[in-house]
Amino acid sequence: MSRYQLFSRGLRDSVPMLVGIAPFGIIFGTLAGAGGLSLWQAVGMSLFVYAGSAQFIVVSLMGAGASGVVILLTTFIVNLRHVLYSATLQPQVNELPQRWRVLLAFWLTDETFAVVQRYYLVHGRSALAHWYWLGVASALYACWVGSSLVGVLFGEAVPNMASWGLEFAMLATFIGIVVPLLRNRPQVAAALAAGAVALMTHAWPYKLGLMAAAFSGIAMGVLLERRRTDVTGSSSHEVHS
Repeated sequence: MSRYQLFSRGLRDSVPMLVGIAPFGIIFGTLAGAGGLSLWQAVGMSLFVYAGSAQFIVVSLMGAGASGVVILLTTFIVNLRHVLYSATLQPQVNELPQRWRVLLAFWLTDETFAVVQRYYLVHGRSALAHWYWLGVASALYACWVGSSLVGVLFGEAVPNMASWGLEFAMLATFIGIVVPLLRNRPQVAAALAAGAVALMTHAWPYKLGLMAAAFSGIAMGVLLERRRTDVTGSSSHEVHS
C-alpha cells in the first residue's frame, strides 16, 4: 500500500475511537471553563499537553488549590503508562528518523496505542506503516482539540453537561477494541487482574490505583506467559528425547 492509502486507512480505522473521544473532550472543555481557565488556556492545554486523563487531573487539582509540585508529580505518575506503550511500539519505529519518532511519541495516547498496536498485530511491520500511525494520530488529535473547544464554548450554555455520563462512550469504545485482542490465557488473565485491582484501588489518591492495576496486569501476564513457555519447552524437549 502507498503512503496515502495507509494514511487514509488510519483515518478510517480511527473513527470508532472518535465516538469515544468527542464526548470526553467536550466534558474536559466544560470542566476547564468552569474551573476558571480561559478559552485559550483550555484549548492550549489540549494542543500542547494532549493527555486526556492528565488534563482532567490538572483541572481538578487546580480547582482544589494543589501546589505545582503536587500537580507535576500526579500527572507524572498517571502518564507512566506511556512508558509501557512506547516500549511495546518502539521496535516498529526504531529505524525511523528522529523527527518521525518525536512526532509519533507526542501523539502516542491510549486510543492511538489501541488502534496502532492492533494494526501491527494483524499486518506486521512494514516500511511505510508509520503513515498509518500518522493517519490515526492526526485524526484523534484533531478530534480532541476540536471537542475541547466545543466544550469550552458551549459549557456555559448547557449546564451540568459533565453529569450526563458521556464518558461512557469512551469506556464502550475501549472494551470493543481491547476484547478482540485477548487471544490467549495470559492476556485474558492480565486483563482480569488489572480490572480487579483497578476496582479495588479506585479510591486511591492521585490515580495511584491506575499504576497498581497496570503493574498487576503485567505481572500476571508475564507469570502465566513464562509458565506456558516452560510447559511448551518441556513438552518439546520430551518429544525430541
